[in-house]
Amino acid sequence: MKQSEIKDLSAAELQSKLGELQKTYADLKSAHAISPIENPLQIRTVRRSIARVATELTKRELQ
Repeated sequence: MKQSEIKDLSAAELQSKLGELQKTYADLKSAHAISPIENPLQIRTVRRSIARVATELTKRELQ
């Protein structure tokens, strides 16, 4: 997800998106541990998306 897309979401949507991304990340990590996945760069992009969403949530809490 791009930062501009994240800013347009509400706090509740960000929470649900964060949970969804964390589940996706866990699934990718376990699949990659069992047998190498086709595109291992997906793991990086999902991890960075999690960081972006979590950062936006923290930023909103501090305001």
